[in-house]
This record gives sequence, structure tokens and C-alpha cells, in this order.
Amino acid sequence: MSALSWEKLQSDCLACQNCALCQTRTNVVFGMGNRNSPVLFIGEAPGATEDATGLPFTGRAGKLLDSMLASVGLDRSEIYIANTIKCRPPQNRDPFPEEQAACLPWLKGQLELIRPKMIVCLGRISAMRFIKPDFRITQEHGVWFEREGRKIMAVYHPAALLRDPSKRGDAFEDLRKVEIEIEKLKASGEYSVG
Repeated sequence: MSALSWEKLQSDCLACQNCALCQTRTNVVFGMGNRNSPVLFIGEAPGATEDATGLPFTGRAGKLLDSMLASVGLDRSEIYIANTIKCRPPQNRDPFPEEQAACLPWLKGQLELIRPKMIVCLGRISAMRFIKPDFRITQEHGVWFEREGRKIMAVYHPAALLRDPSKRGDAFEDLRKVEIEIEKLKASGEYSVG
């Protein structure tokens, strides 16, 4: 088996026709950011702006995510951002299980290449995939879990915070916990984005 490369993974993903979403997408939203980062943020699925640009978190929710990251001293140059689904579901509906299954190899490839020490799930859908199937975001956001030697936490999706601004305080506290873990990685010499 040949070694996995970013170029091969991305070109194969951009040509993907593994599910019906390929018929309605404008662009595949592969992911973006620092491919050497020990921190991976995983969202749910692209929205309309992301489908138009081919980049994750570029709409209103993306602007909010950027300001949330900045509030704890992070920016996109230090992390990698991907989604569980690479194509936009019509009307921004939740992705179907078969769509998630069809897209999983692309995200697994990204995980294999990045080898993150920490994953931050943005919202319930990615938390159900990476933490546990019955994950409840309102009760379990901000809680660290250990999976396959990685720390994983779910935070509210920025789009949910746009709909319900009262949750922003919780989201900030959760990202503060992420910042603390990053500081620990830096202190131990395990955090490098070079």
C-alpha cells in the first residue's frame, strides 16, 4: 500500500461521488489550516457560504468561530479545521448516517496525516461520531474524553451560538479549557505547528 499524501487524499476527495450529495454540491469542502497542528477542529457539514467558497467556516458561523478562537489567543494558522461531511446537505439539514459513512474515509485520512493530540468537536454531529453515539451537547459540552490516546472535547457549534447567544458564555469557558490544554502541550514540548 502506498503512503498516504495530502495531495492524493485531497484530489480523491474533490472527485468523490460516494453519496448523493455530490449531485447538489457546488464545491467539496476538504478542510484548511495548519497541517502540522496538534489541534484539529471538526465541524458538522458545510453551509451555503462554504459550499460556494470550498472552504470551511467562512460564513457568519466562521466569523464567530474566528472571534471565539481569538478570545483564547488562537487563530486558524495554528489549527486545522475540517468537517465530518465534505459536501453541503440540502437546506443545511443534518447529514444522514449513510452520508457520514461515505465521507468518513476522507476524515480518517486527515486524522492519519495530522495525527492530532487534541480534537475539538464543533457541535453535536461530530461529537456523536468521535466521542459517543448518544452524545448530548447541552449536558456534555466542555468535558474532556480520551479516545485512542487523544483528548477530545465538544463545544457548541458556532451556528448554534448565532441562534442562541445565551450559550456564548459556556462556549467561551469551553474554549478556555482548550487553551489550557494547549498551554500544557507547549510546556511539555509536544506542541509544534512548524
